[in-house]
Amino acid sequence: MPLLALALVALPGASPLAGLDVAVAGLRSARGVVRVCVTADARHFPGCQDDPAARRMTVPVADAATLRFGDLPSGDYAVALFHDENDNGRIDTRFGIPAEGVGFSNNPRLLFGPPSFARAAVALTDRTAEQTVRLRYFL
Repeated sequence: MPLLALALVALPGASPLAGLDVAVAGLRSARGVVRVCVTADARHFPGCQDDPAARRMTVPVADAATLRFGDLPSGDYAVALFHDENDNGRIDTRFGIPAEGVGFSNNPRLLFGPPSFARAAVALTDRTAEQTVRLRYFL
């Protein structure tokens, strides 16, 4: 465990650290990468833009079976991910509909746009939580 994490655990009133394992399911091809964002800030969900505390990960599809995020302070987090099949760094759309797979923690029903932070939130305590996120392709 990094020294900073040990120091935080030792502080009185400090939040215990937790982990989050994200299993990715439903990839339709072996092309590209999976881009993941984990945030505890509802204002920055789902894109994590300008959230200095967000955790991001980009991995080749072949390595995307389970992604591990460790040393997270206890609290509510939401996961957003997408299958960037052409590895261009953004979700491609056609007529406003994602052309690449998208997924969120808790696998909420998607109607018109991404879910709210509350619908995707996962409570982390002092252990490692597991989430399976199923990608959805609309086109």
